[in-house]
Amino acid sequence: SHSQIELQQRIEQMVREHHAELYRYAMRLCGLTADAEDITQQVFLIAQTKISQLRDESLERNWLFTILRNTYFKLHRKQSPLPVSSLGVDLDHLPEDTDDVDIDTELLQLAINELPDDFKVTLLMFYFEGCSYKEIAAALEIPHGTVMSRLSRAKQHLRTKLFPKMEKE
Repeated sequence: SHSQIELQQRIEQMVREHHAELYRYAMRLCGLTADAEDITQQVFLIAQTKISQLRDESLERNWLFTILRNTYFKLHRKQSPLPVSSLGVDLDHLPEDTDDVDIDTELLQLAINELPDDFKVTLLMFYFEGCSYKEIAAALEIPHGTVMSRLSRAKQHLRTKLFPKMEKE
């Protein structure tokens, strides 16, 4: 087994490699700087205690994202939806035929706040983590079809909120 020093070095390496990306993801989930900082710190504290479970280093990023999602769910199950102030979802792919439409970021913000956590996380896993349907299904322990319907309904919700005029045509 690894010595404490080796483990400590590995955690420090993890922080250097993944902190920025995990923090950005936490910001998209919570929108609040203080919350995002807390969650990101928690991720590395948990990682430190569970590092022996990570057998394959190539899965490190996925493993850390999983801890982050679980931490978020634990913290926010009881709370109302939080602002996702700088959501980095790539909205180019959401609406069809809206090249010349400016998306109102505040509206986008509100639309995402309205999504239940399960839908929000599915959407962010797809657009921000770049997970496939299969990976999302495995991570959230839900059927492939559920992933597709959650994504589809989340995108439909955003479209309706952001492009209300188009829906009526």
